[in-house]
Amino acid sequence: MTSNSTAGSTVDRAAEEPLVEIAEFRTDSRYRLVHFKGAGWKPLAPEEFEPELKHHFPDLDPRDPVRVHWDDRPWEWPAWHAGEA
Repeated sequence: MTSNSTAGSTVDRAAEEPLVEIAEFRTDSRYRLVHFKGAGWKPLAPEEFEPELKHHFPDLDPRDPVRVHWDDRPWEWPAWHAGEA
């Protein structure tokens, strides 16, 4: 019975691992690095985030705090204005 219990908890933990991870906030870039499980890291601007998330995980709620993990400052992006480098 213990082995079933262990197997079940392993499956439960795997189901709760983030599919998407957003790296820490930096002010020297307009992007945040985003990791999509199975696809690697990608620098994304705010307007690119949700479309890219839906491309990789169509049924994933972008506001799911378990499956979408922000290292800090959820939903914040560095300030950037058109014409800036």
